[in-house]
Amino acid sequence: MARSARWTNPTTAGHPAAGNAQGRGGDQPGLDYLRYRSVWPLTLLALKSTACALAFTRTPGFQTPSEFLENPSQSSRLMAPFRKHVKPKKQHEIRRLGELVKKLSDLTGCTQVVDVGSGQGHLSRFMSLGLGLMVKSLEGNQRLVSRAQRLDQELLQALNKMEKRHPKVVQRGPRHSPHHVVQWVSPTALCEELLLPLETSGQGSARLLLTGLHACGDLSVALLRHFCCCSEVVALASVGCCYMKLSDPGSYPLSQWVAGLPGHELPYRLREGACHALEDYAERLQNAGPGLQTHCFRAALETVIRHVCPELRRPGVQGIPRVHELKIEEYVQQGLQRVGLDPQLPLDLAALRAQQAQENRVVAFFSLALMLAPLVETLILLDRLLYLEEQGFYAELLPIFSPELSPRNLVLVATKTPLGQAFSILENEDI
Repeated sequence: MARSARWTNPTTAGHPAAGNAQGRGGDQPGLDYLRYRSVWPLTLLALKSTACALAFTRTPGFQTPSEFLENPSQSSRLMAPFRKHVKPKKQHEIRRLGELVKKLSDLTGCTQVVDVGSGQGHLSRFMSLGLGLMVKSLEGNQRLVSRAQRLDQELLQALNKMEKRHPKVVQRGPRHSPHHVVQWVSPTALCEELLLPLETSGQGSARLLLTGLHACGDLSVALLRHFCCCSEVVALASVGCCYMKLSDPGSYPLSQWVAGLPGHELPYRLREGACHALEDYAERLQNAGPGLQTHCFRAALETVIRHVCPELRRPGVQGIPRVHELKIEEYVQQGLQRVGLDPQLPLDLAALRAQQAQENRVVAFFSLALMLAPLVETLILLDRLLYLEEQGFYAELLPIFSPELSPRNLVLVATKTPLGQAFSILENEDI
């Protein structure tokens, strides 16, 4: 019998529309969206309660990552060479997922780990040079692969120096750098390179474990299909991301159960909203800082873009620093430049000022959207879990990362043989 993901009935504390800042209106003059002069409508309370009750828990089995108690920017659980060039968020992610993969590899007898969409190889380096796993890394961008190979050599040199200075601290023994391959993985066709064993593994037939850290859009679905179709793949540990980039149809829904639900369709807006940082926005609401105006400014920029270039829909706008220090017209000018449009276009300043005056309504709308975000993510991930279970495999969703550090914090773990209670120990902080 396949194991199901654990459901939760969380309290309402901590959710954006839950009234985290309810008691702060009196000491924050001028911030009308923090003042509640009447009881919330029962329909809104019921919606919030239902959304919270039906969503998978995002709370891991630890309160605060102990690795950052001494220094919020340096994980105490990673040796210094593994922290170089790696931001705290990524330090937390590679350690947690890497150690989960190591444990899962031991439990399933895997001979090789395949890191799909490996980017600059931070996870692959930790798994191979830090945990002793045989790792193949697949990445479609040649520039990123070249960068990963340079970082491999830099890390090896640092580890060798550390071993000479502190032989009792650094584990001795042969080190295997990850094997990097420039390879794009199709969401619809099997990738032969992914299934090839490493010559250095010294094994006959390979037993592969597939992993992907925030594999974007269809790439997460590709991992699931390789797991289901290929006898060589015996385990999976996948953390998805960028749900708005899923092919429709084709990558959602995957399971027969979700496909049979009336109204199961998820338009772009809902899938995009499920990728936002819920906990971060809740904190911003509590602090009631000027950063809350970002979404209002972005909405104003969108109206200008659609007026100037109607065919340019949903353009990716690179982050604009220190938004709260900019006038709205300055923000729009920088945004136009970032999407390849003329920043000196004449602007309707009166219209922009009128849109800026709607900031409180934008905050309220975005809070409602984020209240539903975990529920949308739950449906997408539940669909993937049921897709595996319908084919007789064993799967579970585990909140592996601190959501404050890494909002996409649910890892889909799957095996082809039952692990029983072993699933429950994979998410502990001390894996």
